[in-house]
Amino acid sequence: VEKFIGDAVMAVFGTPRVHEDDALRALRAAAEMREALVGLNEDLEGSLGFQLQARIGVNTGEVVSGDPTGGQAFVTGDAVNAAERLQRAAAEGEILLGESTYRLARYGVRAERVGALRVKGKDLAVSAYRLLDVDTRPTAPPRRFDSPMVGRGTERELLTEAFEHTVRDQSCHLATVLGPAGVGKSRLVAEVLNDVGARARVLTGSCLPYGDGITFWPVIEVIKQAIELREDEPAESVRTKILDHLVGEEGAPLVAERVAGVMGLGAGVGATEESFWGIRKLLESLARERPLVVVFDDINWAEPTFLDLVQYVADWSRDAPILLICMARPELIEARPAWGRHDEKRVSLLLEPLTDDESGRLVENLIGAAALAADARARILEAAEGNPLFVEEMLAMLIEEGILVRRDGTWTAARDLSDVQIPSTITVLLASRLDRLDPEERRVLDRAAIEGKVFHWTAVQELSAPLAGERVSASLMALVRKDLIRPDRPSFAGDEAFRFRHILIREVCYDAIPKQLRAHLHERFAERLERAAGARVVEYEEVLGYHLEQAHRYRAELEGMDESGRSLARRAAERLASAGRRAVGRGDVPAALNLLDRAVSLFEAAGERRPDVLHDLGVVVYESGDLAGADGILSKAIEDADALGDSRLGARARVERAALRQWIDPSLDVDDLLQVTEAAIP
Repeated sequence: VEKFIGDAVMAVFGTPRVHEDDALRALRAAAEMREALVGLNEDLEGSLGFQLQARIGVNTGEVVSGDPTGGQAFVTGDAVNAAERLQRAAAEGEILLGESTYRLARYGVRAERVGALRVKGKDLAVSAYRLLDVDTRPTAPPRRFDSPMVGRGTERELLTEAFEHTVRDQSCHLATVLGPAGVGKSRLVAEVLNDVGARARVLTGSCLPYGDGITFWPVIEVIKQAIELREDEPAESVRTKILDHLVGEEGAPLVAERVAGVMGLGAGVGATEESFWGIRKLLESLARERPLVVVFDDINWAEPTFLDLVQYVADWSRDAPILLICMARPELIEARPAWGRHDEKRVSLLLEPLTDDESGRLVENLIGAAALAADARARILEAAEGNPLFVEEMLAMLIEEGILVRRDGTWTAARDLSDVQIPSTITVLLASRLDRLDPEERRVLDRAAIEGKVFHWTAVQELSAPLAGERVSASLMALVRKDLIRPDRPSFAGDEAFRFRHILIREVCYDAIPKQLRAHLHERFAERLERAAGARVVEYEEVLGYHLEQAHRYRAELEGMDESGRSLARRAAERLASAGRRAVGRGDVPAALNLLDRAVSLFEAAGERRPDVLHDLGVVVYESGDLAGADGILSKAIEDADALGDSRLGARARVERAALRQWIDPSLDVDDLLQVTEAAIP
């Protein structure tokens, strides 16, 4: 009961651990609360003569959270405030959800838009949806299987060949498709099933990431499909249907009893090995009628006993064509190293990201005949890094939010794409995976994210102190095995380097680090880099400037500007100004413009006048073609130089300004400009 938001009952999903379906879990809880209130009100009306009414608001976003494990369950932030506003706007018995929640859960709910709501504390109207119904079955985000599959030809052949071996040898084969979320496991399996489905009976089951007593859930789904079971079927009818599929099977009644027991419908549950035996005998009986393909999805979430069952069926099935196809994320191999072995009856495939060319073809398939502007295409491919789901989600988000617009048969960017946010559907996928890491592994990965997409062992070890170096190494190796990072080429001799498997993994890690800790780690990293670079520090000034700039930025956001913050801003500005001048020397105008502009802003934050840097920036802005902007910057440089008594610098700035003003206003008298120039020279 949360008094700070109006004496409402508040439930929070996603802390202390993020799950990729937190939004859907929240809406299921809300719908079940509404349903349960109906029965409660019947009792209240009969016994006390009144009823309770409930209004529910659900919203999603970043919050400031205490540590629930320490009894600090309080959360606050704009997402909480918005949920409270939605709750107030809801009618009795109504559940309103925000746009962010709807985007994450739309594949598992029915909802209708209620239009933009004007709520207290919000300048702009808030988009909201009315929840109508929630799908109680396990649901996953829909994928675009209507466009041609790109790549994966070799993997498709291997799975098809496994099926052919199964049929030819009348034996059981196990094929496992490994890869991170969105890399295309489901699409690959769907294509193979299209190839062989006419010759086989296909049954599917999915492992759930939550719940009690779900060990055999995937195989129960398979059994229900096999015997065509209705939800309201009585227990005796279930056993009869199981027996109907065991014709000619020795010990059929006992098999049926064991299978019914696994489903929770028998008189009792036998020993685990007896349950395994019953399931194997049923699958073999089904396969003798027609080759059987059983697909189990997300077995990385499976209970150990279920994994034992799959391996038991693969090892002990005889004289029946059964192909078991399992899909999993790479962490399965961390938990079960032997699962990835290859032999005559087992094959494991690790799906790699699509190449740039393949990703480009995928984009073309998704948008149809219209072309995609080169800058937009490059940004999508850069962010997605070969993950088909990320390509789809990035493209859908850009179109839905009006960032990509179609004009004259071409999709073009309506605004700068460099600062586009990661779609929330991708963020929760990655965050949920990272939250399942061992605490030491997550700590090490967070420290790695400070340096960037490529990072070094020595930097991570120093930032992870007091964690011992050998434990840092062990965590890094575990992260390599989990396919979150990969070895890379180091920038320093004698060091080891790694690369984040995907830039979005790094961004999700980084965004989860509290800002106060970010500021501290950026400053420590800059100090460590200065020591490591030694006499070559000039080569790393741009990197040093960036980390000092970030340390200053986060400290200023949290604590305001004190002398320590001004010192950070000053140090960052010096490094960026120096790097900017070197960029001028090599003729790199865009880089010089970026570096010098940031340096000027940081000097201003430090309370310092630096007309020399303003002058250099004005010249670069002039060279970039922004004459009016350059005039304003050079005028400020002249003002600051005069205030500091630097006549030589003031003269240089006046000469530069006089030259560009001739281009701004050709009507200016040349003699007057020459006089200004001569007067400026001491």
